[in-house]
Amino acid sequence: MKGVLLVNLGSPDSPTAKDVKPYLDEFLMDERVIDVNKVWRNILVRGIILQTRPKKSAEAYAKIWWEEGSPLIVISERFTEKLRAQTNMPVALGMRYGSMTIKNALQELADKGVDDVLLVPLYPHYAMSSFETVVVKVMEDQRQFFPNMRLTTLQAFYKNPDYIKVLSKLIADELKDFEYDHILFSYHGIPERHIRKSDPTGYHCKIDGSCCKVNSVAHNTCYRHQVYATTEMVKKELGLPEDKVSSSFQSRLAGDPWLKPYTDYEFERFPKEGKKRLAVITPAFVSDCLETLEEIAMEGKKQFLEAGGTDYKHIPCLNDNDAWVGVMAKWVNEWQVTGALPS
Repeated sequence: MKGVLLVNLGSPDSPTAKDVKPYLDEFLMDERVIDVNKVWRNILVRGIILQTRPKKSAEAYAKIWWEEGSPLIVISERFTEKLRAQTNMPVALGMRYGSMTIKNALQELADKGVDDVLLVPLYPHYAMSSFETVVVKVMEDQRQFFPNMRLTTLQAFYKNPDYIKVLSKLIADELKDFEYDHILFSYHGIPERHIRKSDPTGYHCKIDGSCCKVNSVAHNTCYRHQVYATTEMVKKELGLPEDKVSSSFQSRLAGDPWLKPYTDYEFERFPKEGKKRLAVITPAFVSDCLETLEEIAMEGKKQFLEAGGTDYKHIPCLNDNDAWVGVMAKWVNEWQVTGALPS
């Protein structure tokens, strides 16, 4: 029997330092998130970061927490319920980190007789710290606890025409009543070394502004190429002027260089160039979360306005948008009937 497993990032159980600390520990101790020697990772995370970060992160979570709970969890659950209504397959939701474990989600499917699972990492782009770690964790739990269960993975859908159309429609709808000088596609940041590590050829990715435009098998696992491709495809779909659209990268840790340009630097730069009415979209996520709601919608707006901007609009993620649910339903139902996956 076939079934669907949706996996998103996860969340602490409450916006308190007590609950944030174990969540951050699990997240930051993931070798695909902070990819250094385990001894050094332990020192960095448990000896340094977790001594101060939980309190600060809890304060940030408290600013965006909903009455129903974590926005990411609530939105993901709403999306799951809507998807269930459009397929006759069992659909389970798990999180890579936190108490809504992947193991429990797999058990939910197994209890319903599912032995053939379509894994859907809820990330449009491939990165070792998001898409890859989800796939690896699901495979580990499947091998250990559900050895007779078959897994098929929906690949990163960053350039799928259905996804591009529904993302573009969302952006167009949100911009109907907003006169903008510029649209910024702000993506989650990752260290440059992750790009090189994910390059199967070992030589293609140079992060020099040109390699992303030269066709290569490396693009299948290149986060940088994929996010820029998403921006270009949406820009083409909506007929957006070249000089009014750009991409940047948010969230980073000190140390090694991360993908540039940095979103916070762009917030400072745009007003100085006369771009004082800014719209920001965060397509690395399909569900709004701490990074989109606090870092971009709140702190980003404050920074932009203090730098001289006059109007700022944060465009929400696809969340449980009915058209987006319809796209996912189309994909999973086609897999159920034909075994084929979208390209």
